[in-house]
Amino acid sequence: MSDFVPIRQLHHFAWRCRDAEETRRFYEDLLGLPLVHVIRNERVPSTGDENPHLHLFFQMHDGSCIAFFDLGDGQTAEPSPNTPSWVNHLALRVDTLEALDAARRRLTDAGVSVLGPVDHDGYVHSIYFFDPNGIRLELTAEIASEQMLSGYRAGARALCDRWTNEKQQRASSR
Repeated sequence: MSDFVPIRQLHHFAWRCRDAEETRRFYEDLLGLPLVHVIRNERVPSTGDENPHLHLFFQMHDGSCIAFFDLGDGQTAEPSPNTPSWVNHLALRVDTLEALDAARRRLTDAGVSVLGPVDHDGYVHSIYFFDPNGIRLELTAEIASEQMLSGYRAGARALCDRWTNEKQQRASSR
């Protein structure tokens, strides 16, 4: 039995997607998983790298999410160097910021290289590390208020639509 901090549930597991709208139609319209949050960044919050992307979250009944990254280039995920290492990861939720800090200390004490904590636009604070298989893992503590979460839900479709329109404009100008 381990004395590691309690990991309560899956927060999200993320994959790369070819197209945000195609993915939204499948997961929201077909499977009934609501689009509950969209983050659009020009830079990767955890590394500072410039890499425009749209990150979509589809919520399952237990509150956990399946998430996807649209990098705007129409590529699908393959075991290939075309996918930045920060894109594919498994995120697991912990209870509090204190638990997140305790996890970080425990991991670093064990010799695991840990990045973070990183504040993601007031949504979550996260730490990042790799398992022995090279899978990027994230432990995360949610910090957003219910009011903020409600605002994210209310604006998600508009952000997705704007991303789709901008992507189409870029493609037509080539």
